[in-house]
This record gives sequence, C-alpha cells and structure tokens, in this order.
Amino acid sequence: MQRDQRSWDWFHDRFSSLSDNVSEVVVTSDRTLRFALLGLFARGHVLLEDLPGVGKTLLAKTIAGSISGRFTRLQFTPDLLPTDITGTSVFDMRNNRFEFVPGPIFANLVLADELNRSGPRTQSALLEAMGEQQVTVDGTPRLLPRPFMVIATQNLVESYGTFPLPNSQMDRLMVSTSVGLPTPEQEMEILARSEHGTMEVEPVLTPDDVVEMQELVKQVSVALPVKEYMVRLVGATRELPSVTAGVSPRGAVTLLRAAQAWAAFEGRDFVVPEDVKDVAPEVLAHRLIAEGVEAVAPRDLVRGLLESVPVPV
Repeated sequence: MQRDQRSWDWFHDRFSSLSDNVSEVVVTSDRTLRFALLGLFARGHVLLEDLPGVGKTLLAKTIAGSISGRFTRLQFTPDLLPTDITGTSVFDMRNNRFEFVPGPIFANLVLADELNRSGPRTQSALLEAMGEQQVTVDGTPRLLPRPFMVIATQNLVESYGTFPLPNSQMDRLMVSTSVGLPTPEQEMEILARSEHGTMEVEPVLTPDDVVEMQELVKQVSVALPVKEYMVRLVGATRELPSVTAGVSPRGAVTLLRAAQAWAAFEGRDFVVPEDVKDVAPEVLAHRLIAEGVEAVAPRDLVRGLLESVPVPV
C-alpha cells in the first residue's frame, strides 16, 4: 500500500527525534548512530567491532530507552549455555507440569557482548532468533517481541580464548561497523557529560511507533535499474580473485532492505543509487571471505567495486 507524503514526513520527524535523543547521551559520529538505527528500522542486526570502553553498551541501552523498549545484556563467556539465552522449561510441582521461563533473548534490544567468546554451540542459539525473530525450545517455537534487534560486539585485537564467528552468523548481521575512538573534542564532551553521573534518557518513541516505521520502510520503492545495480554489485563480489566466498542472495536482500531504510531516513519513498553506495561497505564487507596473507581488507574491496561497477543514470 502506497503512503502519502505525510507518512514520510512523520517518519522523518520521528527518526530525527530519536537520533537527537540518543545524541544527547551518546557521543559518537552521526554516521555510526545512523548505522546502529539502520538495523532497528530495517529489521536487521548490528555488529560493533571495537576496543572495550568506547560506549557500545551505552549506545545500545540509550537506543532501547529512547523507544521505551526492554533491554537485556548478554555477556558471552566460554561457559555460557544456549538455554542461558533462550530460556528453558522448569517443572512446576504445584501444577504438575513444565512451565517455560523465558531467557534474556526475549527483549526488544539485546546486547550480545563479546559474542566471539562463546563456542559455536552457544553462538548458534542466536541464529534462529536473528533470522526468524523466534526461538524454538523443547520443540515449541516462541515468537520474540517486536521490535527485536541484536547488537553484537567483538574485540578483534584480543583474540585469546575466542571463537571465530561462523559465516552463517555473519550473514545474518545486517551491518558491521565500529564506534571508534573519539576525537579530543568528543572526549572533552564525554568528560563533561560524565562529571555528575550518567545521563538518563527519556523515551521519545514507543515500540509500536518503531513497528509502524519498520512497515513504512518496506513501502519504499526500488526501481528496476537500482535493483539491477545491486545485482551487478553483489555479483561482482563473487568474481573477485582474492575472495573465496562473495555475497550470498541473503546479503543482496539485506542490501535492498538497508537501502530502503537509508532512503526513508532522508524522507524519501524511493531508493536512489547513492543510498546503495552509502550503505554497501557496512552491509557487504563482513560477508566477504578474503584469502591470503596480503589479502585486501573486505571493506576496501567493496569500495573498489563501488568505483568500478556502473551506476544507473
């Protein structure tokens, strides 16, 4: 169903209010914040690859608080079990039956902190949740709340005692980005805001508002030439000599959804090639598997393709 311009104005106003609200607490670049919110409104998930102490948890908590959503934090460790994430059935002696006790995955925003510190079995507990927005416990599928988003983190510098994230999990992450170290001016602002304690965020949206905005994002139109551009771009990743595995069809769909949300952020109901170019490095790079000691960084490979793949006019 097509929406009138008032719907897109409403979307843009609500998005701006949310972005401004988060920025009142979190000191980070507009681009980093946009990509964190991209996962929320495009119904995707975000990977933050950073050193400890740069504000990843604060960013996730502030987004959750700004939308009146439930926030949970999962600290991934080698002894974490899948049931510690999804929940389990506990026998109720009074009623003589098993009762399901939901795990921390049943939240609107889940921070999966240091995801690569748990083994593959525990990491895989997130696959169904991230892909289907449900978990299956004791053979029973259980829907997760809407909206639902995972913000996962990993520290690539400290690799002792970690397990690489499998390709199937990387492919379910919409965005891979980093908060990064602040500039001196930003760090002064962080100190100023922290001098009298952590600031409390006030909600500006409700979960129902976010769901409605997610539905609006799906109404953003994508013209045939733009879709063809995405297909050429994704296909080019599979032909790179230094890449053993290019972007999957799921990655192509994710690129489409990300571009739709990016256009909506601009108040438009249609995608232009510049939207695709803006989101492509963060959406595609982590899906590439580069080989060789001197392999080019995946993000640089994507940027190179953006320069060589013809753009529709």
